Amino acid sequence: MTETYSNTDLLRILRSVNTIAMVGASAKWQRPSFFAMKYLQQKGYRVIPVNPGLAGQEILGETVYGALSDVPGPFEMVDVFRNSEAALGVTQEAVALAEEKGIRIVWMQLGVVNDEAATLARAAGLEVVMDRCPKIEFGRLNAELSWGGFDSEVISARRRRV
Repeated sequence: MTETYSNTDLLRILRSVNTIAMVGASAKWQRPSFFAMKYLQQKGYRVIPVNPGLAGQEILGETVYGALSDVPGPFEMVDVFRNSEAALGVTQEAVALAEEKGIRIVWMQLGVVNDEAATLARAAGLEVVMDRCPKIEFGRLNAELSWGGFDSEVISARRRRV
């Protein structure tokens, strides 16, 4: 199911979050999750990487945990950087830990849509965003896309008039 989110709601969510658990974080600099984690850290978020294959290692100065339940302390948002099928299991764990960890938002990355997971999270009182990237939305909603020439008329698909 395709969902729409208002800019107001996305901005409210991003402004309400301090700590993000990123499930599926990668230590490889060329992976989208690495780039998103680095960008969000530069914007003031604490991003805690969760990846069972890298547990105990570090990514961008943060210890990697094997599961959400292993992360010490609270975090408000779970960023699901896994495929749509895996999103249900991640969401089930987030719902089970919501009260203990202070989880309020399950955010599924671009291309990640799982209606069952969204229904489960909402029934537990969590907010859900699917098929969006918090890095992209942060940049878009804070007028940072112009740094890349977007909406600045510096980069255009139109031919220059002579």
